[in-house]
Amino acid sequence: MELGIVAAHTARVRRWDIRFLKLAKHVAGWSKDPRTKTGAVITDSQMRVLSLGFNGLPQGIKDLPERLRNRELKAQLILHCERNAILFAQRPLKGCTLYTWPFMSCSVCAVEVVQSGISRHVAPYCDDRPWIDLSTQIFYEAGVELIILESIRI
Repeated sequence: MELGIVAAHTARVRRWDIRFLKLAKHVAGWSKDPRTKTGAVITDSQMRVLSLGFNGLPQGIKDLPERLRNRELKAQLILHCERNAILFAQRPLKGCTLYTWPFMSCSVCAVEVVQSGISRHVAPYCDDRPWIDLSTQIFYEAGVELIILESIRI
């Protein structure tokens, strides 16, 4: 590829990455968690949305305020947005891209992302999460391309 073509391709991919992060942010708003709202979008190589997910309690489990306010209980019951999106997809995700908002996947979800076959993960910059280093290492070792977008306005 010539330099101009590569630059145009890179700019196009970045525009799509920002669009899908905006969608993940929108999906995060559907969460009933009063403290942290996260959203995920999974796309295929043709930029088609395959699945969406937000953090929440499993189907059939009531979103009672006392459950959502109790941090220990909530941690035992809640599904992270990535897991919800992977489960909802109900199809092979080899070669797909995962977008998460407002931060990258925790280490537990990173392992599930790797196992699902997702090959690319895009998230906004965030440095205040304790799992970032371990998640980054998991993605690196497994060959999952990790794209952290800094200085974006969404």
